[in-house]
Amino acid sequence: MSQTITRFAPSPTGFIHVGNLRTALMNYLIARKNGGTFILRIDDTDPERSKEKYVDGIKEDLTWLGLHWDRVERQSERLEKYHAAAEELRAKGRFYEAFETPTELDLKRKKQLNMGKPPVYDRAALSLSDGEKEKLRAERGNGVWRFKLDHTRIEWADGILGDISIDAASVSDPVLIRGDGQILYTLASVVDDTEMGVTHVVRGSDHVTNTATQIQIMQALGHSHPSFAHHSLLTGPQGEALSKRLGTLALRDLREQGVEPFALLSLMARLGSSDPVELRTDMESLIEGFDINHFGSAPTKFDVQDLFPLTGRYLQTRSLQDVADTIAALGVPEDQAAQFWAVTRENIETLHDLKGWWRMFRDGAEPVIEEEDKAFVAEAMALLPEGPFDESTWSTWTAAVKEQTGRKGRGLFRPLRLALTGQEHGPEMAAVMPLLQVVKARA
Repeated sequence: MSQTITRFAPSPTGFIHVGNLRTALMNYLIARKNGGTFILRIDDTDPERSKEKYVDGIKEDLTWLGLHWDRVERQSERLEKYHAAAEELRAKGRFYEAFETPTELDLKRKKQLNMGKPPVYDRAALSLSDGEKEKLRAERGNGVWRFKLDHTRIEWADGILGDISIDAASVSDPVLIRGDGQILYTLASVVDDTEMGVTHVVRGSDHVTNTATQIQIMQALGHSHPSFAHHSLLTGPQGEALSKRLGTLALRDLREQGVEPFALLSLMARLGSSDPVELRTDMESLIEGFDINHFGSAPTKFDVQDLFPLTGRYLQTRSLQDVADTIAALGVPEDQAAQFWAVTRENIETLHDLKGWWRMFRDGAEPVIEEEDKAFVAEAMALLPEGPFDESTWSTWTAAVKEQTGRKGRGLFRPLRLALTGQEHGPEMAAVMPLLQVVKARA
């Protein structure tokens, strides 16, 4: 059995978002589960839009997630290979130059639609004489180069969608080289996938038609095609199109919001599958629990808010050593760090929440005192001993308040918690008291 080779091929024209991550993660997990190779392939054939800062950003985001690649390839360094493939296609009569303007193509499409025909390129360029081509070239510059499809059915067994069959006659001959000479994705990807020995390609379902044309191009160049799987596209939580929002769901933005890598990976490794989302805290279990065959074709709802409870649960598994630097940066004294983490770890969704907790412990909370509890709280505060407090302070104090006021249960504990912390819920007050340095409510 040949070695499994997968690839993630982002264009460095922006930062990675959750839609890109889904593709990257699936290809990564397939490679790792089979002991194979994961290639990071930078699709930078567009010199105008490709930026080095985005290349760096892609690597930074993947590293943050722990998705380590085995090697990096850059398409801008492989242009001669794409031109060699183009020459081979020309020699085989499968590549032709076309000169229609965008306006002309649009008019053709509209006419076809009005006649009830599919809007497929009519191959008018194939009937041009050499003289007509020279004239058009002089008037308009170089034309685009289209791959001539064989009008047969293109079939493959898709890893997610099942058996696929597409009539090539219903698809326009794809443009592989622009008039300015730029190599387009379809040709570059075919050459790279075959030359790099890629065995599995997982990508979005919006690539299905593109896959069909690529299979024919691979065959025309004398190659077999890899296994393809097309995952569903993400929607918003109400089923709305997510594509317009993906720019606001960049991984670096989620990172700044405090989302932890394994919360994001755990969600994306199961979202859209028949398996329940389960928090994973290490890469090995994430890899072991992944199965591409469990994913379906239905649009997949993604809600960014689901990441925060997962992040909170992940943080509950972290030791003090894992978060020591973050806690120290808040100004928490070293001798209080362990207690601070023990008290807060189950009451946060992200590490950003620690700042608010330490501010409360350090400066005191803004007390919340309901009108009917004012006299009771004042009486209770008069019984509160001077600090520093310890873990017995809460029970000793509330026992004294109960004895003097006769209050008990919720009527006793809730107003006191609100007065000291400003919050109705939170950690056990016995553990909170030793961390309280200022109690504004007493005044």
